[in-house]
Amino acid sequence: MAKVVLIGAGFAGQTAALYLGKALGKDHDITVINKYDIFGYTPSWVWVGVGQMAPEKTVFKLKPVYDKFHIRFVQGTAKSVYVDDQYVLVDKADGGEEQVPYDYLIIATGARLNFAGTPGLGPHDGYTTSICSLPHAVDARDKFFQLMERMEKGEKVKIVVGTGHPGSTCQGAAFEYITNIHKVLLKRGLRDKADLMWLSNEPALGDFGVRGVHIKRHGKLIGSDEFIRAIFDLYDIRWQVQTGVRKVEPGKIYWENYEGVEGETEFDYAMLIPQFLGPGFTYYDKDGNDVTSKLANKGGFVLVDAIYGLPWDEMAHRPEAWPAVYQNPTYKNIFAAGIAFAPPGPISRPFTNPNGLSITAAPPRTGMISGIIGRVVALNIIDLIKRGRMTHSERMTEMFAACIASMGDSLWDGSAATIVIYPVVPDHRTYPNEEGRDLFVTDMEMGLAGAWMKRMIHSTFMHKLQGRIGWQLIPE
Repeated sequence: MAKVVLIGAGFAGQTAALYLGKALGKDHDITVINKYDIFGYTPSWVWVGVGQMAPEKTVFKLKPVYDKFHIRFVQGTAKSVYVDDQYVLVDKADGGEEQVPYDYLIIATGARLNFAGTPGLGPHDGYTTSICSLPHAVDARDKFFQLMERMEKGEKVKIVVGTGHPGSTCQGAAFEYITNIHKVLLKRGLRDKADLMWLSNEPALGDFGVRGVHIKRHGKLIGSDEFIRAIFDLYDIRWQVQTGVRKVEPGKIYWENYEGVEGETEFDYAMLIPQFLGPGFTYYDKDGNDVTSKLANKGGFVLVDAIYGLPWDEMAHRPEAWPAVYQNPTYKNIFAAGIAFAPPGPISRPFTNPNGLSITAAPPRTGMISGIIGRVVALNIIDLIKRGRMTHSERMTEMFAACIASMGDSLWDGSAATIVIYPVVPDHRTYPNEEGRDLFVTDMEMGLAGAWMKRMIHSTFMHKLQGRIGWQLIPE
């Protein structure tokens, strides 16, 4: 009887758990370790953060789902992994420690939020808000409502949204948040009281950490920079890119740009995405030696079957540099899925300014991408247990992804920017054009249909990730 342990129950971990439970749950031991007893649907926390969705509509309890799939649930925080003795040491939520043994381990912890990487950042010890967790989104909502109360009294305010670290990712979520703020203020008759500003580490507007998106329309190549600029012009949102936030103080954001110029931006309300780090576990061998360097990079992300250390210009033209099965090369029974795996480098071109500061958008690996990787890893472990070999693979240079950024939640007068990318990481060998992508599949649209699609995806994924009837028919 095989023992499979998953750490984390986000998109990657929950997807993997469902596939493993369905295929192996009755005959093998499947265990999920997660800090919280709920699954949170992260994409809808944008709506929570502006008061357009109740927090409870974005979560569900994990244990009832796992009971259906014969999966054991351990609520607690994984502290360390003993790679030779093959167990995970867990601080349990109800007190005490537990050693959870495994034959196969999937690390799918999602992002460790590095607010401390930018002094003054974040809702706990800083001066900005966040939508990266449900409590953060609720806090952001409450502070946004307080801001609107000031605006209703006639006060004019400055709102800044974007990235709060030179190496942040998840620009798409921040973009969705600023456009939803615009819509809410417009509906409340307060838009004229707010100066909205986009502040980002992207090399260009609309880059989103994926080297931008280009489509062919009427024989002309149109870039996401034009697409997003048109939206910001329409919504009267100022913007500043190529900028790394260094420090936040009450009412002031301090930054450096590509030229090495230092500056500051004033704010009354700011939502800035922090840097994401890997799980940061310590790994020990049978003699108690720390072997973390064999399993994780300096950011705590798990090393997998990628080619690391290549110069960006070489990596950008070698699709095989990206991992295919997300397996650690030293300990082959350990896999990483979603944000937890270490990419071979950024998708967008990295940049270091004259002061030596790297202002580089990290590669996004959330949502749909996480779900796909979770499925690939789960199916390969099922293969290993049943057949002794892996038969599934999917690199991000082969992966399709769709991003729908709502601009208001209304199904009658709302809107959304829908961006379809194939592949996520450009592959210039398969698609020998300047973009390295399939320009027939890659697309961008904006309109009411996207708002309907965004709401439909919320409902269908909440259905899928609870393992309800037909869940496998809904694609990751």
